Amino acid sequence: MNDSVFNLSQQNSSVDAKIVAGLERVGEVFRVLLWQQSRETGLSPIQIQVLLFLAFHDPVKCKIGYLAAEFNLTKPTISDAVKILVQKELVERIVDSTDSRSHSLRLTPSGQRIVDQTGNFANVLSQLVGQLEDAHKTALYTSLFSLIHGLHQRGLITVQRMCKTCLHYQFDGQIHYCGLLKIPLEAVLLRLDCPEHAAL
Repeated sequence: MNDSVFNLSQQNSSVDAKIVAGLERVGEVFRVLLWQQSRETGLSPIQIQVLLFLAFHDPVKCKIGYLAAEFNLTKPTISDAVKILVQKELVERIVDSTDSRSHSLRLTPSGQRIVDQTGNFANVLSQLVGQLEDAHKTALYTSLFSLIHGLHQRGLITVQRMCKTCLHYQFDGQIHYCGLLKIPLEAVLLRLDCPEHAAL
């Protein structure tokens, strides 16, 4: 286990290991912030994440199967979370008019109030990022973008609506380009979650 990034001798002699350890700490911050919201609302972290997803994504994506893939969980696990949200009248099921076996999920007014209450749970991180110089922000975002794409390619992030996984994305070795919007994409214009994303 000497090559573990959690082995301090390894970590302190490797920039790669330090970066991974740093990402682990940032991930821990998200977990802590979500649990704080959980205690305040009486909802589990995944239930809060489901509400936030429903609030900001197209209804076509607001289905049990898509949510399971999005959060890398089983359909029964997501179904259980949604069942409680429906019981608490935070979410309602909308039956597909063309297929009565299929339904999408929609926030109720009470669900929207929870989103309004919890949607800014990560603002402390946003504020800290906002204090970085523009060049540092661009370098950080470019690095995160590449890392997330690599994780997606390895199947560790199952659903990714980013430019590099989109049918409209083009790259000639120097310039990123969106064929749908018909614009070149500077690094900071590359999207991690695009509403117009078309899977390859």
